[in-house]
Amino acid sequence: MEFLKSIFYFILAGIFEIGGGYLVWLWIREGKSIIYGIMGAIILILYGIIPTLQPPNSNFGRVYATYGGIFIVLSILWGWKVDNIIPDKFDLIGGAIALIGAIIIMYAPRG
Repeated sequence: MEFLKSIFYFILAGIFEIGGGYLVWLWIREGKSIIYGIMGAIILILYGIIPTLQPPNSNFGRVYATYGGIFIVLSILWGWKVDNIIPDKFDLIGGAIALIGAIIIMYAPRG
């Protein structure tokens, strides 16, 4: 159960970071209302809190290293579903390598 909870928090953090960043992007790069920027900033603050919900035996460096790999995969999915950029084979290979590395970093058994 801890494993699923941990994965949930990684995915939630990714959605908040990418979503918040995207709103700021729309505000600055696409000329949207400042409300987009404010909402993006609030969401990014929440993103900073979510990783602290990882299991108590997790350390900061390991959590953020793992999150980096998951963030890569979520960014590829965001680009595909939101920006309609179909991932190519190199996106998929790189994402798979990053995800495998993230799983090893966070969940490999340690003595």
